[in-house]
Amino acid sequence: MLSFRARLTTIIISMVALSVIASGLLMLKTFKENHINVLEDTLEREMRLIAAQMEWISGSDELLIDFYTPHVQQLKELMETRVTLIKGDGTVIADSDYNPRDMDNHGHREEIIGAIENGIGKSTRSSDTLQQSMLYVAIPVTNTVSNENYVLRLAISLQEVEQSISSLTVVLVAGLIILFVVAALISYRIALGLTRPLEKITQVAKRIKNMDYRARVDVQKNDEIGELGHAINAMAESLQIQMTRIRQNENHLQSVLSNMINGIVMMDASGSILIMNERAEQILGISAAKLIGRHYREMKQQFELSQLIIEGFETKSHIHEEITFYYPEERLLELNIVPIYQGSSSDLGGVLLVLQDVSAIRRLERMRSEFVANVSHELKTPIAAVKGFAETLLGGAVKDEETTKAFLGIIYDESERLNRLIGDILELSKIESRRAPLILSPVDIKQFMTNTIAILEVSADQKQIEVNLYSPEELYMEGDEDRLRQIFVNLLSNAISYTPEGGKIFVNISLTEQEKVQITIKDTGIGIPEKDLPRIFERFYRVDKARSRGSGGTGLGLSIVKHLVEMHKGTITVESAVGEGTTFTLELPLMH
Repeated sequence: MLSFRARLTTIIISMVALSVIASGLLMLKTFKENHINVLEDTLEREMRLIAAQMEWISGSDELLIDFYTPHVQQLKELMETRVTLIKGDGTVIADSDYNPRDMDNHGHREEIIGAIENGIGKSTRSSDTLQQSMLYVAIPVTNTVSNENYVLRLAISLQEVEQSISSLTVVLVAGLIILFVVAALISYRIALGLTRPLEKITQVAKRIKNMDYRARVDVQKNDEIGELGHAINAMAESLQIQMTRIRQNENHLQSVLSNMINGIVMMDASGSILIMNERAEQILGISAAKLIGRHYREMKQQFELSQLIIEGFETKSHIHEEITFYYPEERLLELNIVPIYQGSSSDLGGVLLVLQDVSAIRRLERMRSEFVANVSHELKTPIAAVKGFAETLLGGAVKDEETTKAFLGIIYDESERLNRLIGDILELSKIESRRAPLILSPVDIKQFMTNTIAILEVSADQKQIEVNLYSPEELYMEGDEDRLRQIFVNLLSNAISYTPEGGKIFVNISLTEQEKVQITIKDTGIGIPEKDLPRIFERFYRVDKARSRGSGGTGLGLSIVKHLVEMHKGTITVESAVGEGTTFTLELPLMH
């Protein structure tokens, strides 16, 4: 297909060519007609002069032929035109170029008829006798002697006219060719001037179509094409602003969806999935790339979820349920199925599925309930003991001094135990609520651990337990010294409590490849059963409840330790075997 420029150039050149050809033909025709008209007028004037000077006789045709033939021949020599004298009946009685006796009757000739009827006759045709194009002009004349009507005819060859026209045609064609070439160049230039801005506008429009909204038309004129360029630029600028806003809104929406703690799945009216965020992928255990554009049944989730979605489409109402998912892991999910309508109409546009993993919330609620039960249980025992012994004393046992002293000692021990329990609960609450911020300072870990072991030296000596410390020299870390002492006093106290007499405790301090301080506390105690290891950091959890209470423990120590270690951005793990001992491993960062 020809380009617009080529078509426009062709149209302009064609119009110019038609105009030039038509003008040339009109000029040639006009030139020929004017030339012939001049010749006709000249011949008419000459014939009237000849008629006025003509010498007339009467007689037979032979006499007339002999008389007038020399005259017309003489006239030809003077005027260089063919002269013919014809009687009214068409008989030729004299001709300057041909023997009139051999010529046929001329009464039917156009110019003869015109002369007789109109006073002058004109005709242009090829001569049968001379075999060339001739111009014939005839007028009627009267033989004054015989009073007969004659026709005087002059004929001139048009060969010179045709030669002039041919020469003019050559000149005219050459001029027209030059004019055509010039017109073609000008046409191409005009077409180029008209189409080049259009091509630029087209290129800009294509770039805009390909989402390059920064493309602009370089407008140089204020004509119609310039107005089109301004309109394209205004459209591109408007699109750029709108697309920028759309992208910003998309980014905001994507950021919201990506960072939501709830899973979001949006489906259209046919059930095809339109939007699915990362949290929904994690909950459902399937990639969004595999589901976007597909029907929700292809999620291949459990039957309950599919039935709830179907119910949401059918009832067009908000559905709230909690169901247990078993894939990719067992979790309790809270589902909200919300119908979406198209604008203000009542036509259902789709369904929004909101998934929330409430397993942790329900577990926390259960832990809180267990915590309240445990606290109640732990408080009940000392309170019951205090109440019982107090009632006994009030019942009259106070009179027995030894019994009173023993009972008061038990009441004092139980109140001390109750005081420790409440203190640990308050401490744990303070740590968990972050109301006790760390006061960080450089700590010489070897010297710090030496001082901590010294605090428990009396307890260790009573059971003849040997505590061994292995630490590099001048190893410093950043931490809260009071909180760190709380951690290690608790761990060392447990190690001493659950290690038989004559046992050993090993404290090893080292620096890991990750630039962390690793501290291990290993004892040769009774150990912890494997089934209890995952739960020893829970509040009020005891491996041996009777022995724990006997040692004065509240069941909150290791829970406090774990929270304090996490406040220092560290980790604590435990390994143990029954009858072989227990090893606690802590990793704390050098700097916070």
